[in-house]
Amino acid sequence: MGNAIWTLIGLLILFWIIGFVAKIGGAVIHFLLVIALILFIFNLIVGRNNR
Repeated sequence: MGNAIWTLIGLLILFWIIGFVAKIGGAVIHFLLVIALILFIFNLIVGRNNR
């Protein structure tokens, strides 16, 4: 599950960069980036509690 989250975060950041450079996607890309950030923070918090 952890690898899937990191893959998702990496893909969303990649798509955000592509959308930022190509000026496509608008608010949808930024919304997906916020979701990736929330998942990243959640993974850090849950990962520390499981150790």
